[in-house]
Amino acid sequence: MEYVEVQGARVPALGFGTFRMKGSECAQAVEHAIQAGYRHIDTAEIYENEESVGEGIRAAGVRREELFITTKAWMDDLSPSGVRKSLEGSLRRLNTDYVDLWLIHWPNPAFPLEETLRAMMQLREAGRVHHIGVSNFPVALVEEAVKVAPIVCNQVEYHPFLAQEKILSCAQKHDLMLTAYAPVAMGKVKDDLTLARIGQRHAKSPFQVTLRWLIQQPNVSAIPKAADPKHCVDNFDIFDFSLNGEEMAAVFGLARDERLINPEFAPRWDV
Repeated sequence: MEYVEVQGARVPALGFGTFRMKGSECAQAVEHAIQAGYRHIDTAEIYENEESVGEGIRAAGVRREELFITTKAWMDDLSPSGVRKSLEGSLRRLNTDYVDLWLIHWPNPAFPLEETLRAMMQLREAGRVHHIGVSNFPVALVEEAVKVAPIVCNQVEYHPFLAQEKILSCAQKHDLMLTAYAPVAMGKVKDDLTLARIGQRHAKSPFQVTLRWLIQQPNVSAIPKAADPKHCVDNFDIFDFSLNGEEMAAVFGLARDERLINPEFAPRWDV
């Protein structure tokens, strides 16, 4: 396992994402992922699967201290009372006393960011969360957030087809982790010839090459989702090889501004 270390947080560079997974499928997938070696599990209030994630964690039989659990407060009520209620609900559903990382899932200009972050800091000081951060924040909002709170993470869509130089540069400047969601472009990387050719040199799949490319970048972690047990294990099998500079550059060269998740409430990405 490799780690991202920022501001005292030590985070497994490869995590297990649970977006769009629910019920027993989710619980079994989380249990299997932990048994396969994953120690970083990502969920969110809006996924409606925190109970299942908690069930999978308990079934896996690994000590809570060995895991790094991330969840997120939904954007509908980012008032101080709203985020407190959100966290208490998440902790109850996950059946844990604390989460390692707690994020604002999407920015919402209807709620003053400073008030939201100060409420999150109070909960961190109370021991209910170990670290706080944001998700889907463009650079301008990250710059605003770091003036208020010791955020350690910005979780954004990031894969070979969507360059994130500005957001990654901002993260590195402020010693933040960039967590890449949709890291294999929802499966689209499997059909890319450049990734396939690189993979052939290392006896790895385009998925494995992509995940290796991500976690080889300073400050970057990735949270692929894999309901299929074989895919879950294959995704984790990326710690026995590395990409050289030419190969890294070739993957960077695939960027084509292909954003896969861009809801109507998304912020302006170019600020």
